[in-house]
Amino acid sequence: MKCQLLGKDLNVKKVFKKLNVTKHGVSIMEGKSQVLYVYIKNLRTPGANILKQDALSIGADVAVPKGTICCENHSVDALVMGTPTQLKELAKKAKLQDFGLKKVADFLNSISVKKYEMPQIMGIVNINEDSFYKEGRSSKEDAFFKVLQMIEDGANIVDIGAVSSRPGSKKVLEEEELFRLKEVIDKIYKEKLDEKCTFSLDSYSPLALEYALDRGFKIINDITGLSDDRVTKLAARYGAKVCVMHMQGEPSNMQIDPKYEDVIDEVDRFFMGRIDKANSFGVKDLILDVGIGFGKNLEHNLLLIKHHMHFTRHKLPLLIGASRKSMINAIIKSEPNERLAGSLAIHLKAVENGASIVRCHDVKEHIQAFKVECALKESLV
Repeated sequence: MKCQLLGKDLNVKKVFKKLNVTKHGVSIMEGKSQVLYVYIKNLRTPGANILKQDALSIGADVAVPKGTICCENHSVDALVMGTPTQLKELAKKAKLQDFGLKKVADFLNSISVKKYEMPQIMGIVNINEDSFYKEGRSSKEDAFFKVLQMIEDGANIVDIGAVSSRPGSKKVLEEEELFRLKEVIDKIYKEKLDEKCTFSLDSYSPLALEYALDRGFKIINDITGLSDDRVTKLAARYGAKVCVMHMQGEPSNMQIDPKYEDVIDEVDRFFMGRIDKANSFGVKDLILDVGIGFGKNLEHNLLLIKHHMHFTRHKLPLLIGASRKSMINAIIKSEPNERLAGSLAIHLKAVENGASIVRCHDVKEHIQAFKVECALKESLV
């Protein structure tokens, strides 16, 4: 006999198959193979005590401050710890209780654990002269060939933009933006490249977006998060998918001392409002982007990546876009052309935490990294 301590990335389904476990057994045990953590703020103390006892009764647990059992404070924070199966069972119990536990039950029921999969890779093509990453800039003449290279490298989506949104950047007239884009969009349309790849326009200009949507583009990548009703109406009319990004402020001022009481909660409430708005216009096909570096300091960015799983509860695709951004420089001093390794580290972690689309400058390198990661996840043990 011999024993092995297996890593936390264990592919339990393959092990169950190797062990010849029944299908019913797999469905039961798969939900017991991962521990999740749910942080609850300002839970009424009687509710915290009930929740802890109910959790213990099903093999889960709840961490609460000392003195909670005696109700020393009116409300407390709590940390729920349990497997997905246990959290679903706990939700059933909480739904029957008062003291705010019905709301806790609703949140627990919204949690879904996504199976790790190869993310879609979205390549970035910037047709401007002021993007923060010099090597990522393209002339109108070069942009088309960059698109072709990204398709050859395996990009699922190519995101084209002509206006920089780097910190401190200024707005550009809609007519100028379309002038920069028109030649490339026309070539893509003429060569029917939309049959090989999905195209996205990184813009919030109704003029540019309508031109692109008329010529086969399928995604609106809106850094203003559908703040303009005209863009929302265009998305509804063309049946376009919309990437809704969170940004505090606007590019010209967003990085001037950004502040949040709770960045996870505030970004989440923004998403809920924008989802409701999109749905009211008949737009259902959405992607959510927490907006790394858009009105966030390093701590805000790290929290959003570390707790990215929180946003999976909306059951919509999550996009992560930290490619070569300055948050890497805040961790280790580096110029944009030195930040590929940092970009990969962030994106790998974000996908592990629920992201399914990665927006990046380096398509080939990202595909290689994620194929290796998938091979590791899919290996037997």
